[in-house]
Amino acid sequence: MSSSHLSHLVFLSRFSGFLRFLRLLADYDWWSCPLIVDRNSDFGINDHKDINDNFMSSRKRDEEGRQNISSAMFLAAPYDKASEAWTTFSPNLSVSKRFLKSILALVASARSSANVLSKLVLQEHNDSVQWESLFRPPLDKYDAVVLLHRENLPYPRRLLFPPKLNQGPKAGDHVARWEASTYVNRFLLPGYLERSHEQLKEELMLDSDPTKCFLSKRFGMLLKPWYDHLGGDLIGLTWTKQKSKKRKRDEDETDPKEILKAVGEMGKGLVRDILVAQVSMTFLKA
Repeated sequence: MSSSHLSHLVFLSRFSGFLRFLRLLADYDWWSCPLIVDRNSDFGINDHKDINDNFMSSRKRDEEGRQNISSAMFLAAPYDKASEAWTTFSPNLSVSKRFLKSILALVASARSSANVLSKLVLQEHNDSVQWESLFRPPLDKYDAVVLLHRENLPYPRRLLFPPKLNQGPKAGDHVARWEASTYVNRFLLPGYLERSHEQLKEELMLDSDPTKCFLSKRFGMLLKPWYDHLGGDLIGLTWTKQKSKKRKRDEDETDPKEILKAVGEMGKGLVRDILVAQVSMTFLKA
């Protein structure tokens, strides 16, 4: 965001600032250049040299060990010249092809959002659906979508846009539906604090996040979950192909719907519904 503030003219609205940020993501050469954030001109000539040396060393390690790409971006700041705080863990990938795919997906998403935002601002659109599309990916990009019970989320008020079923996987199918759990309540019920200390100690849960617990369980080698950790009420799932011949034989004998039903049973009480795209049914057979 500092780059958005340091452009030739300070942006006059939050929309133009957000647009500059999207353009930066879309147009910057992340593989070849480090992004230096120096808002207060703290860096000297030696600092810039150190940053470029750190960047080149990082990329050289990536070139030598293609099976262990360190990070997709390199952001240097006065307190972090080696980009250890910002991009050490995210976005990072383990295979070079996936690295490039991640960068391309990020750039494509930023460019698409920037174009939509420009159109909305210039044409003064008031269509809420188009505005919402700036802040969430299209659901039809996933092979399956897990919908969660909103009342069982730890922070339901953080949810900006509840998912619409007609925006899910195209030609989708419901795998199964589950009822919400009544065992956990986010609020203290009347008279609850009148219980004994021992009862409260056993029943009261602090900082509980059912979705995080659900995601911490093994989804298996065939599924990769995608989730908004700030408080989304859906989880996107994509199938992953296995290179091992033995695993490929296992995949051929696997029913995708049975796998998704197992996912739903694993999150029973939290999972509301699972939608799966018909096209993904043949993915494992490809």
